Amino acid sequence: MDHPSAVLYLEHDGKVLLVDSEGNGPQKPVMNNTGNTKFRFPTESEVTAMGIKWSVKNTFNILGIQVFKAHPEIEWPKEWAWKDECISDDCVHPIARESIYRSIHRLVSKVMVLNAQGKVLMGKIERGHFVGHWTLPGGYMDHDEHPASGCVREAFEEMGIHIELRDNAPIISQRIFTNEGISFVSFTYQANWDGEDSEIKLKENEISKFEWLSPSEAISRAVSGFDVAALRHL
Repeated sequence: MDHPSAVLYLEHDGKVLLVDSEGNGPQKPVMNNTGNTKFRFPTESEVTAMGIKWSVKNTFNILGIQVFKAHPEIEWPKEWAWKDECISDDCVHPIARESIYRSIHRLVSKVMVLNAQGKVLMGKIERGHFVGHWTLPGGYMDHDEHPASGCVREAFEEMGIHIELRDNAPIISQRIFTNEGISFVSFTYQANWDGEDSEIKLKENEISKFEWLSPSEAISRAVSGFDVAALRHL
């Protein structure tokens, strides 16, 4: 199946517009279906021919194909495809499936652990996105995990400490970092800890060292925009 060099990824409350190779749509996939590729995202001209207006939200590139993520200015399109059903149907072009996969938020849970002096615990990272830099304890949430549980688990895994969260609401941030279009959402909590430094057990091959830093020092060392946004609330 030949694929256009640029397509529109139109999504409205979980529904996406698919067309066939001739630009006819909407088309609907079937979950767990196997077969030849025959559905794709439409081009701008194909969408215009349907009388649909849209507003572009962001753009990303997949294997040289330009994908414009956009919101259609129409009522909820009942006859369009559910995005969750597109991912597991071989009839849907890989460019569309990859685009939908990238549009799913990556959820991160972090925590600002504070001692009696009001200093915050940070670790120097040995793997992942921020190798060689300082970050707050935290990481990706498990599939069935609440963010409040995720950061408690991560603090124990990375630092070897048991923490109890404050009652403060988490600081929630969202950002797309690269032209791949992947969106990250971060939940950052606060916790008190009055233990001894000797109790801190760093996770081998992940955290090389730790330090207690004043909020201003922590901000100056942090490389994650999510960490900086949260630390500014201290």
